[in-house]
Amino acid sequence: MHTMWKGTISFGLVNIPVKMHAATENKDVKLRQLHKECQSPIKYEKVCPVCEAEVKNEDIVKAYEYAKNKFVILDEEEIEALRKEQEDKAVEIVDFVKLEDIDPIYFEKSYYLSPNEGGSKAYGLLRTALNDTGKIGIAKMIIRAKEQLAVIRVYENTLVVETIHYPDEVRSVQDVPNIPEDVKVVKKELDVAKMLIEQLTTEFEPEKYNDDYRTALLDLIEEKKNNAQTATAKDKPVPDNVTNLMDALQASLERAKKDKPKPSQPKRKTTAAKKKKVAT
Repeated sequence: MHTMWKGTISFGLVNIPVKMHAATENKDVKLRQLHKECQSPIKYEKVCPVCEAEVKNEDIVKAYEYAKNKFVILDEEEIEALRKEQEDKAVEIVDFVKLEDIDPIYFEKSYYLSPNEGGSKAYGLLRTALNDTGKIGIAKMIIRAKEQLAVIRVYENTLVVETIHYPDEVRSVQDVPNIPEDVKVVKKELDVAKMLIEQLTTEFEPEKYNDDYRTALLDLIEEKKNNAQTATAKDKPVPDNVTNLMDALQASLERAKKDKPKPSQPKRKTTAAKKKKVAT
């Protein structure tokens, strides 16, 4: 399993060297976008709307927009220094709480923790202590350039880090529109609803739930592939140097014709000048 992060988890005077691994993975079926005419994958380029030119990665800087079209530019070295300063700190468990005290809306992503070299004994100590007390630890840590509030708990004999949102990241329910305040509920309807809930109540078994859409989509893809309903992207045409040379010569010739000055015309003598010449 790939190691995403190495560090130290501490509580009190106990330090636990650990490695962190992603506990979940995205199983979404990724679909590419093709040009309908030639079935070639579409490219997305970074283009400056002012210069109307493609921008390379080395020409891009990071900035914070503090007002409309007003930015504070941050050097990559400055950002990296701040990140390094925080990452080098041990992840300290600052509080212990009950899991049921945290509403699920705060939970974000899960990571497994495994002991690093020399950390097995301390790892086992924290795991047993959490199990026996029924508590979870609250800590702060840097993950992917962001300081995260995190929960450390036990899941199937393994320590798990659950990143959780900060309170200001959870939107207020007061902003949700059209929520009814008081609704008069008919007792008979409520009794039927409760009865239905009781009939459908069971133990949670995650293995029995499947992504039906993903399964159907993969089946459709496999069926089309087996029936030769496929497309192959066309190769990008290789430039012909001879053709390019002729095109360049032709373009140069056309340009030379346009830029060539017109021959000067002899000036015509005016009628008065002609009469004067005849008179003499």
